[in-house]
Amino acid sequence: MTERRLLLLNGPNLNLLGTRQPEIYGAGTLAEIVDRVRAVAAEHGLEIRAVQSNHEGELVDAIQAARADCAGIIINPAAYSHTSVAIADALAAVELPVAEVHLSNIARREAFRHHSYVSAVADTVISGAGPLGYEFAVRYLAERLAG
Repeated sequence: MTERRLLLLNGPNLNLLGTRQPEIYGAGTLAEIVDRVRAVAAEHGLEIRAVQSNHEGELVDAIQAARADCAGIIINPAAYSHTSVAIADALAAVELPVAEVHLSNIARREAFRHHSYVSAVADTVISGAGPLGYEFAVRYLAERLAG
């Protein structure tokens, strides 16, 4: 495992950021978020492996692969937050620190969004801070890994 790499994992429909419901998710694109996360990570001497998929199995595969060469995981599971025991199980199995991020405040949204299977295995949950939440996640994991 490398102590210098984080997996940045984004789930379904996040590839549409910038055009999908900007009143909820903002006007920034996923590429812009990834660029900012890389810059913040570099400030802490960390690399980022960024993966986005609309497919649950691909997300599980990326989580399992992180076990070999990542020191932590930042994940926005998107809609899979509320449905995927498989993703939660994979995160628990790899035994890496996990920061769960949501652009919107899921507690203020539809009732079905209030529960996240991922939150039960995440070390921290950052919800409602927009793209800044990803930066908070990098800083949290950098601090945790340093100490």
